[in-house]
Amino acid sequence: MKILVTGNMGYVGPTVTAHLRQTIPSAEIVGVDSGLFAHCLTQQALPERLLDSQVFADVRDLPEAVFQGVDAVVHLAAVSNDPMGGRFEAVTDEINHRATVKTASMAAKAGVKAFVFASSCSMYGFAEGGARRETDALNPLTAYARSKVAAEIGLAEIARETGLRVSALRFSTACGFSGRTRLDLVLNDFVASALTTGKVSVLSDGTPWRPLIHVRDMARAIEWSLARNGERFLAVNVGTESWNYQVRELADAVAQAIPGTTVDINRDAPPDRRSYKVNFDLYRSIAPSHQPLVTLSEAVEDLKIGLSSYGLRDANYRNSGLVRLNVLSGAIDAGTLSSDLRFVKVEDQQPLMRQRSVA
Repeated sequence: MKILVTGNMGYVGPTVTAHLRQTIPSAEIVGVDSGLFAHCLTQQALPERLLDSQVFADVRDLPEAVFQGVDAVVHLAAVSNDPMGGRFEAVTDEINHRATVKTASMAAKAGVKAFVFASSCSMYGFAEGGARRETDALNPLTAYARSKVAAEIGLAEIARETGLRVSALRFSTACGFSGRTRLDLVLNDFVASALTTGKVSVLSDGTPWRPLIHVRDMARAIEWSLARNGERFLAVNVGTESWNYQVRELADAVAQAIPGTTVDINRDAPPDRRSYKVNFDLYRSIAPSHQPLVTLSEAVEDLKIGLSSYGLRDANYRNSGLVRLNVLSGAIDAGTLSSDLRFVKVEDQQPLMRQRSVA
């Protein structure tokens, strides 16, 4: 099997690559990434050492040749959270929606059999009256969530027209340590805050619901979907009911696991409308041997050990490169990245470089 993984140099990619290498050792695994976050390493060994090859390309500009001989595509490439989606709304649609549909269309044309799309439960937005099922109405509240909804619509059409087997995995909120750990995710942020400040600051009133999933369990779901049978297009919530938590419960779990940690909740904060519980009956019924295994306490311990080994000490980590929006903003300010999140060509940087040199 030849597997193409787009966005492999992000947060989830290193864990997916490691898992696929372990579970399908004979597979040829090719990574495709523009390298925006290639330098954001939180482990010593380069995750890409497990690949057979690495292609550096923007997902919006993939050449047809990259799909040659490919059996399956794991599509992780995306502008991947609400703050980035808020600042780069048009680009978020361009990458998360339009480039996703274009990639799937090119894959189908090249004879690829399976397309795995990293979708999101965030498309449920705000939901009262019970846990959301796949057949329930969607309520995307952010540019990121809207882009995932639009991508699923386009992918369903491609699956119907071409026979490409598409799995839209509606992942719960990711957490856990990886080769390129992000600290702009709720549980990751809480553990980082506890380690560096001795306090977990909850900016909301703590009541919103979030389903979570560890990156290792995301990788297991992707492995399952590569070989699944059944309908051409499948949208499925990926996670487990036991990981439906209110934000304040996550904060309390971190404080319990890291002695001396206090919890500060902003009870006067306006309600966060991004609140939803999710039903995972469908995933449990069709993927019984690939159910999430990592518990909340294990995820907190994983982050605690990983971030401590990385050497996280800076209480000002929210302004560091461990928060993806900071990486993009810094590159734009430095003139190496344009506002549409494309790298600026070297020759286009020369006037800027000379100007700074004179200054």
